[in-house]
This record gives sequence, C-alpha cells and structure tokens, in this order.
Amino acid sequence: MQTLFIISILFTACCAVPQDLSGKMFTFPVESNTARATLLPSRVNFTSVTVCLRYLTDLTRTYSLFSMASSGSDNDFLIFKTSNKGHFDVATRGKVSGFRGLPDEPNTWYSSCSTWDSDSGLAQVWINGNPSTRKAGFKGNLDGAHSIVLGQEQDSVGGGFDAGQSFVGMITDVHMWDYALSACEIQRFVSDLNFTPGDVINWRALDFTITGDVVVEDNQANGCLHSQ
Repeated sequence: MQTLFIISILFTACCAVPQDLSGKMFTFPVESNTARATLLPSRVNFTSVTVCLRYLTDLTRTYSLFSMASSGSDNDFLIFKTSNKGHFDVATRGKVSGFRGLPDEPNTWYSSCSTWDSDSGLAQVWINGNPSTRKAGFKGNLDGAHSIVLGQEQDSVGGGFDAGQSFVGMITDVHMWDYALSACEIQRFVSDLNFTPGDVINWRALDFTITGDVVVEDNQANGCLHSQ
C-alpha cells in the first residue's frame, strides 16, 4: 500500500500543473467526512517545518487546520484546534505539543504560523504575529512520502476522516517551508509584505486536488487581516 502511495505521489508530481491562487481562498461550507483539499508537497523529507495560513471559522468544536500524514505517523505534522477556547495542538511525528491562551474568536480572520525544529524538537505557534511559548515536540527527521490535507484530519494516510474534526470556514495563503521562519519573516507573512513564499507548499504555485464540497472563490481576507 505504501509503495502505491509513493507511486501516486510521483505520478501527480509529474503531471500536476501548479495554479496561482493569489487573491483566492478555499471555502469549506459544510461539515463532512469527505470535503478536502489535498496539497502536493515539493519534497518528502523534513528536518524543520513552518506552516503559515490565514483562516476564518465559527466552529467551537475540535477541527484540523493542517494535516500531514506519512507511513511513520498519521500526525507527522498536525495543526489542531481543541474544543477548549484558545487551545491549539501541534503534533510532530505523533508527539503533541499543547498551546493555551491563544486568540480564538469566531468569525475573525487569523494569520497563523506554526514552527518546528528537529534538532531542538521545539514547536511554537504564532497568531497574528504574536508568539506562544515554545514547547517540546518530536526530535528527529520527518521522512517518507507525505499526504497533506486541508479540511480533514487524517487518521490514516489520505483517509480515516471524521466529520466531527472537519474544518468549516475559509482558508487562504497556505505556505509551507522546510525550515523554521524567523520572527521577522513571520511578521512579513502576517503583514503580507514581500515575504518569501513556501518552498514546500506555495499558494502562488499550488499543486492541489479538491474532493467534495470545497469552493475556490475570491479571497475576503485581503485588506481585512485581524491584528491584535
């Protein structure tokens, strides 16, 4: 099964045509266990990770913002909102780091960046340019072919979805880097001021497929980014 998954990744990489989604957003309008956007990364092995994106939702339950799975772990790199207000989890190779007291109001645009470094194992969450404390995560590399999904949380590679953990709302400007961004680089992303696009996932050249009820439409976040 893993061999077939790797072949599928390589075939998609060969044949996919990246799209520039500048000025666009993914809208996930319904709770389901099928609706998702699957993103194709430009590489398979990671020693550090940063994922930045902007989102808006009115959910008060648990939901996944970014789910990356591999044969090594269903939660190789997961950004997950718990049911507790202001509490986010970042999982690296299945090791969960919990972050509390973060901004978490409904129907509000947030710019979120999550970083992790393999040498120290430290993970951190930034909301609208403001940092959380740094927490211990997995120490070591995230190797192997990866499945990256927006809108669902993977309990197996490319599957195992639960409607009760699905994202309902809007997501835009998704970027992923294979290094931990500096505080200044994160501020540039938050302000949308000449930041370096992701070298693993680039919203301006995105390889993706959509399954189920997901709409690509004009971005409502531009000019309305929430700052605190």
